Amino acid sequence: MNRYDLITPEGTSDLLFEDCAMRRSLEEKLSGIFKSKGYCEIVTPGLEFFDVFNLNSRYFPQESMYKLSDNKGRLLVVRPDSTMPIARVAATRLRDAELPLRLYYRQNVYRNKPVMRGRSDEIHQMGIELIGSDSKRADLEVISSAIEVLASFENDDFRFELGDIGFFRELVNKLDADTAAKEEIRSLIEVKNYPALNDLLDSIGDNDITKALKQLPRLFGGEEVFDKAAELYDDEKIRSVISGLRDLYNRLIELGYGGKITIDLGIVNKLDYYTGVVMKGYLQGYGDAVLSGGRYNKLLAEFGYDVPATGFAVNVDAVAKVMKQSHTYSAPVPDVIVYGADGFVMEAIKYANDLRGKGLVVENSVFDSYDETKAYAAKKGIARTVHIGETVTEENINGGRLNG
Repeated sequence: MNRYDLITPEGTSDLLFEDCAMRRSLEEKLSGIFKSKGYCEIVTPGLEFFDVFNLNSRYFPQESMYKLSDNKGRLLVVRPDSTMPIARVAATRLRDAELPLRLYYRQNVYRNKPVMRGRSDEIHQMGIELIGSDSKRADLEVISSAIEVLASFENDDFRFELGDIGFFRELVNKLDADTAAKEEIRSLIEVKNYPALNDLLDSIGDNDITKALKQLPRLFGGEEVFDKAAELYDDEKIRSVISGLRDLYNRLIELGYGGKITIDLGIVNKLDYYTGVVMKGYLQGYGDAVLSGGRYNKLLAEFGYDVPATGFAVNVDAVAKVMKQSHTYSAPVPDVIVYGADGFVMEAIKYANDLRGKGLVVENSVFDSYDETKAYAAKKGIARTVHIGETVTEENINGGRLNG
């Protein structure tokens, strides 16, 4: 029988000193950005009822969620997403709050991805949700905040991709195909599998819609993408999508990030989740998006609160991996270690507390002798030792007495 008491489950890992320090540093950075823009922190339970994620649109398939039951036999899931629980809170406890709501979070999500081994099932996320506004100004606020977050990581090679899922939606809704075929088309466009996409669309027919969908994964680049998209298919809704996206792009260029922003009309993930503008952010050194989000105007209506919303999430663990490549870390070394001789242990604790009050990092010695304490200090690099007995003696690590 196999024993698993010395390892972590697949898709999870322990975080040691450097990892913890980097995560906390990123949390402080992102919290500062979010709070400076008027966002308030919210925390949702790690366990939610399955029904929260089993809505009509089925944003999360059952097989992607970790499930368990409570003592009443009710089905629970370990939180696979933060936006949907926040939508639940907004539709209930915050229903009477003044709109728009500006909320941010920092918490783990858990996703069971057996076909994606090597990726983490436990993801530490931070993000924002702007709930209650469908204006261009709200989109600009969230998108510009996402770019600011990427720029704050001190990685000059970040890339920000901007799209609008409405372009694909308008095309595929006109296609004479069943739901399964449309989902396969979406999936092939998402992974940019050109041969399989062409074969599937050829089996459906040769018309303006299939021709446009074949080109969709290639609609990737700068401002020229808008003209190319307009040439593929022309109707009022398509023109509106292109015009709105072009306006957003031009406004974002004014922020000075022109060389970092790419238009990608092939961003078609979570078709039933997003309703308009979508975004992804990348850092050099990590092969997947570290930031993703967009507008989701229909989600809260499924909780009985029909208000629009937009937001994004940052994969903090992924960013930490990238940051570690360029940041060195050494475990902090205490300034002083204090040893209390027999009968003076409490006096030593009090003395150490006094030193901490002066801003020093101080260890209490747990060794049985002062010699052991000094040997330990030498190995760990602690510069000062203090002996508390009938008198107080401080020494540096080389043995030179400082006072007594």
